Amino acid sequence: MKKLLITGGAGYIASHTNIECLASGFELVIVDNFCNSSIEAVKRVEKLAGKKVTFYEADIRDQDALEEVFKKESDIEGVIHFAALKAVGESVQKPLEYYENNISGSLVLYKVMRKYGVKNIVFSSSATVYGDPEKIPVDETARIGATNPYGHTKVMMEQILMDAAKAENWNVVILRYFNPVGAHDSGTIGEDPEYPNNLLPFISQVAAGIREKVVVFGNDWPTPDGTGVRDYIHVVDLATAHVKALQYIDKNPGVHVLNVGTGQGYSVLDMIKAFEKVCGHKIPYEIGPRRDGDVAEVLADPSLAVKELGWKAMYGLDDMVSSAWKWQSMNPKGYRG
Repeated sequence: MKKLLITGGAGYIASHTNIECLASGFELVIVDNFCNSSIEAVKRVEKLAGKKVTFYEADIRDQDALEEVFKKESDIEGVIHFAALKAVGESVQKPLEYYENNISGSLVLYKVMRKYGVKNIVFSSSATVYGDPEKIPVDETARIGATNPYGHTKVMMEQILMDAAKAENWNVVILRYFNPVGAHDSGTIGEDPEYPNNLLPFISQVAAGIREKVVVFGNDWPTPDGTGVRDYIHVVDLATAHVKALQYIDKNPGVHVLNVGTGQGYSVLDMIKAFEKVCGHKIPYEIGPRRDGDVAEVLADPSLAVKELGWKAMYGLDDMVSSAWKWQSMNPKGYRG
């Protein structure tokens, strides 16, 4: 594969993946509708990589617009599918928007891929498909049981893709992300939510004085300190997994499902304490009620990705929080600054 279509290519994880793909010699065609991203991210990726990408502002639910991209870029050989709404809490409040955006968009993309003969795809899935796992750590054979609308959309998007792959003889890697955090070591690209739905950018904004305090959703979970435990993975590690996945399906046809995590868990309070060390001051927080759709603990068993892709997470907690703070400090208004 040489030329790739990146859907949702101006987003957080996509931007870091774009850097790694460009460094590995891929040509990129990026499609994004900017519902939760910025063209500034694309410009900064080009500057960091020293290479240009081809960009189209389009919504993947718009079949005509997507077909125009495939017509103009007739040598696209593979797709990385990031485009989706992605916040657990918001999905509980806006389930119809999540089902319409995530599932309808994926259906249009898959139909257009079929029409234009593109048979290789790496799909951005999530550990939320496991719901409240029966055992920890979670491997890829675990029962699927999402507990919120966002997770349900990922389950459906996976299933539709698996069925299409079987019927169309596609080559697929489904990457089930655990909790991506951190930023590029340059400090010039990172996570830029207007209102943070994920923990680390919220802690970051409180540390910077943008927000008053962190609300911890429950301290009565069955975990060591009562707060939720997650498997946090540095976004650059996650980005390199995509490159490995692209290289893997070149030689290994069929459908492959892989966890992308570290196998190491940290609680909400662990993350706050780690950030306090980096920023040099206390971070105010208060305990709130549990959030609908949350679970106590989710940790990855990443051994299959290590074995099959030859990939392994290289960055630890200090790298995650220090890079997030560098991004926050250098970009107090994110890409809008």
